[in-house]
Amino acid sequence: MKALVTGGGGFLGRRIIELLRERGDEVTFLARGRYPEVEATGAQGLQVDLRDREAVHTAVVDMDVVFHVAAKTDFWGPLHAFWATNVDGTRNLLDALETAGVPKLVYTSTPSVVGYDADVADGRRDLPYARKHSSPYPHTKAVAEQMVLDANSRHLATVALRPHLIYGPRDVHLFPRVIERHRSGKLLIVGEGRNRVDFTYIDNAAWAHLDAADALTDHAVPCAGKAYFISDDRPILMWKFTNQLFEGIGAPPVERRIPYGLARVLGGAMEWTWRALRLKSQPRLTRFLVDALAREHWYDIEPAKADLGYTVRVSQEEGLRRTIAWFQEQELAEPGIPPT
Repeated sequence: MKALVTGGGGFLGRRIIELLRERGDEVTFLARGRYPEVEATGAQGLQVDLRDREAVHTAVVDMDVVFHVAAKTDFWGPLHAFWATNVDGTRNLLDALETAGVPKLVYTSTPSVVGYDADVADGRRDLPYARKHSSPYPHTKAVAEQMVLDANSRHLATVALRPHLIYGPRDVHLFPRVIERHRSGKLLIVGEGRNRVDFTYIDNAAWAHLDAADALTDHAVPCAGKAYFISDDRPILMWKFTNQLFEGIGAPPVERRIPYGLARVLGGAMEWTWRALRLKSQPRLTRFLVDALAREHWYDIEPAKADLGYTVRVSQEEGLRRTIAWFQEQELAEPGIPPT
């Protein structure tokens, strides 16, 4: 199989490429920079920005499947920056796939498209999109996901995956930031700290994409034109999981708390200040971040098991063990290490 992976230099994209290469697939990946370590797997790397319509059209020619992993991800920033990559870039890709006759697309989405403005426990696949998003990231991902699902047709079969809170070795975004904030004394438990969430070990998230590609044989199969939540299938208290990681790297547990209501007021005030002063840094709190830290958000993955054949390959206990071992090797547990 000839596969194209967008965002192949990133955390998830790289692991998808490794799994594809291990089973003998021919892989090309798109990234804005060079990634020799990914090319060392035998994949061909192309320096392509998704906003470059002509380059995207050239890259997809003769592909059997495209894994669209690339996205601008963060909890703060101007809407236009997220829109250009997440929406316009996805539109360029969809146009290219239709022109080139590529038969299937697996899109990497996020559970945040359904919002964090209320607790979600065992959330079903048919949860509606949030009526209003407090961050441009879930807003633009929701728009792009709907575009992808609407594109499902006899010309192009599509499916969207929503892996939640991906962790594991080589993570340079999620837990490195959490560790750095904890080391600097800025990490607080928001609310009561009893909120359960889903986490997804990197291998499980990557395998879900291969499962989806294999299941997506045409536009009429059960998974075509639908979105699926992906996780370790083990909801856990967010702060219990986080403190287990801290314990593993030799850091004290986070214990200080801030009431949810106060945190949300502060988040809104910081958002107003940053916008008014046009500050280029990130505020310590935003309403989106507060809700993500305080709300329950875990989801039903039975549809993914039934329609995609998804299974949890690595247990959460083993995934956390591997993650801790990797952070120990990177010496991120040592005080004074600059943030990634």
